[in-house]
Amino acid sequence: MAKKGVATKVRLISTGKNVKGNATGYTYYVKKGKGATEKLRFRKYDPRAVSEETGKVGCHVWFEEKKLPPHKK
Repeated sequence: MAKKGVATKVRLISTGKNVKGNATGYTYYVKKGKGATEKLRFRKYDPRAVSEETGKVGCHVWFEEKKLPPHKK
């Protein structure tokens, strides 16, 4: 039988805001290696976020690692 991989799946949550100023809630799922001890933080595209400079919808914002939601059985 094959071994399981050492990487675990983590969820990245957007820090971007929508037109009303609320969090967009947009997420990405990525794999994180066991050697990474700090929380991940990436700058990625959020299609729901509004740019503060131009006012256009859809921009690159910071995504931070959060816990995965509990799975349903």
